[in-house]
Amino acid sequence: MFKRVLVANRGEIALRVVRALKELGIEAVVAHSEADRDTMAVREADRTVCIGPAPSAQSYLDIPRIIGAATSTGCEAVHPGYGFLSESAEFARACQDNDLVFVGPSPEVIERMGEKSNAKQTMVAAGVPCVPGSDGEVETVEEAARFASEVGYPILIKASAGGGGKGMREVHAASDLKAQYDNARAEARVAFGNDAVYLEKLIARPRHVEVQVLADSHGNVAALCERDCSVQRRHQKLVEEAPSPALTPELRHAMCESAKRAVREVGYTNAGTIEFLLDTDGSYYFMEMNTRIQVEHGVTEQITLTDLVAEQLRIAAGEEMTVPDGGIEEPIGHCFEFRINAEDPSANFRPNPGTITRFDVPGGPGVRVDTHAYAGYTVPPTYDSLVAKLIVWGPTREAALARARRALDEFVIEGIATTIPFHRECIEHPEFVAGNVYTDFIPKYLPQFLS
Repeated sequence: MFKRVLVANRGEIALRVVRALKELGIEAVVAHSEADRDTMAVREADRTVCIGPAPSAQSYLDIPRIIGAATSTGCEAVHPGYGFLSESAEFARACQDNDLVFVGPSPEVIERMGEKSNAKQTMVAAGVPCVPGSDGEVETVEEAARFASEVGYPILIKASAGGGGKGMREVHAASDLKAQYDNARAEARVAFGNDAVYLEKLIARPRHVEVQVLADSHGNVAALCERDCSVQRRHQKLVEEAPSPALTPELRHAMCESAKRAVREVGYTNAGTIEFLLDTDGSYYFMEMNTRIQVEHGVTEQITLTDLVAEQLRIAAGEEMTVPDGGIEEPIGHCFEFRINAEDPSANFRPNPGTITRFDVPGGPGVRVDTHAYAGYTVPPTYDSLVAKLIVWGPTREAALARARRALDEFVIEGIATTIPFHRECIEHPEFVAGNVYTDFIPKYLPQFLS
């Protein structure tokens, strides 16, 4: 096992990794920007290194600075968390070139699965169900029109190098195709420096269901149940639950088997997520693979009793994972995660950075709060708006919902607007209570929340 690891991230995930390192007896070194000098991850670290000013391009996205922070402090490995450089093949290769272990898959696998059209071709080869789509990149609007005429509208334009909903556009009629095609390419060019796009048939009312996977260098591959991430706004997740209320044991088994085939096909190691679209008829289709730990990993940890970050570190160190080969398909109870963002739901979720004047965290059985915030902490405008993750477990879905109501009522944050009021309304909606939640849930019912 490692003796010293650099945490190349910020916020709650940096603190989460620091805690896992300490439990494994590993020295934690946190790389931070000037804006993050007073964060909890920095406070709890064994050592810290300032890697630059607040802008991400000059700190958390600056590969030479991060490599320098790791080598100058004698670190053996780098944990990238999620976001920033966590899915950068260039960063993973830079770690290799400097005798540092990147806690994640190989650069080659990141490249293969990060380019969405190539990833889809890989899944087709593995026999994983895929949404009907274009054969690679679509270079002209005329080519897009031919595809649409073959599969029929609606279609979805997606950035080949994309993620997080950037460079993604729905097209419901031929008259909208050119404008949406041009918009998608322009947004992709700004967000990723790559304007390549591909097309898919749009599944009209899907659920977003993903399978957590682990794989080590000893040939062990595990799928750890699934997460339902259908409560989204502009393709950004707000509520996750595990297991999905839509899955039967048989469907869960089929999706887990597909996820493991995908992992073996690409030669994947470490933690990752295979994301699927689930249609109303029970059909499911590969959407993408995230080659990193996810924001919502905590719900999987609760229903499988697995420390996913510790497993990441064991795998990166060349050890066998402690999860049994094949994985865990029988969830223990039910769990929800609510993303508490510094956003104002009544103003179309407008970001609301500022200083937190009161921060009362809920507790009690089955309640976990992952956060880097505290009373007096200033949420900067520079980074993601995530302030905390409220993770609530219960023996049944109904018990977990009752506990979520109580925990959300206890959670008090003042000084900034947050998504807590949205979550309180969300879990009382009859469709959410019944488990009938699709990716259109927020757009369909948002007027009711605002009233």
